[in-house]
Amino acid sequence: MKEIRIHGRGGQGSVTAAELIAVAAFEDGKWSQAFPYFGTERRGAPVTAFARISDQPIRIRSQIYEPDYVIVQDPSLIPAVDVASGMKENGLLIINTEKKPSELKIHTSATVKTLDATALALEVIGVPIVNTSLLGAFAGATKAIRIESINKAIRDRFPGKIADKNVAAVKRAYEMMEG
Repeated sequence: MKEIRIHGRGGQGSVTAAELIAVAAFEDGKWSQAFPYFGTERRGAPVTAFARISDQPIRIRSQIYEPDYVIVQDPSLIPAVDVASGMKENGLLIINTEKKPSELKIHTSATVKTLDATALALEVIGVPIVNTSLLGAFAGATKAIRIESINKAIRDRFPGKIADKNVAAVKRAYEMMEG
């Protein structure tokens, strides 16, 4: 089983990202689940969402404390939240930032990759909503879910041109992480 933790702020689509990962994994013929963790926080407050992907039925229902993968949608969370907490040694941390991994001062033995998903989203989608760009990066870097399955999940969730723009953002981020 692979476990994914997503850190973001309320309104950034962290919960949607987790749900899209789960739907894409299901499309790939895997077992999956997605769920959020937040209280009564307002828009902009830190939010955590989780997803699991497995070839076997998933019986566990707890939060994810030792993720294989972590996605950080908002780099301003890094000083306030230990985004690498509990990460597996061979894990992967993907962070939305224009900075290089070495500039971030994150203490982890996991691999850290960065992508300026905000700039990509503004260019391709027209708004600074980074969740689908980061899903493309996640798929490109991990191959845990297929890009075609992400695209289907997006098209099932969003209408017409919105889906088209998000699929284009996924493709660009996927290619950037793959290469």
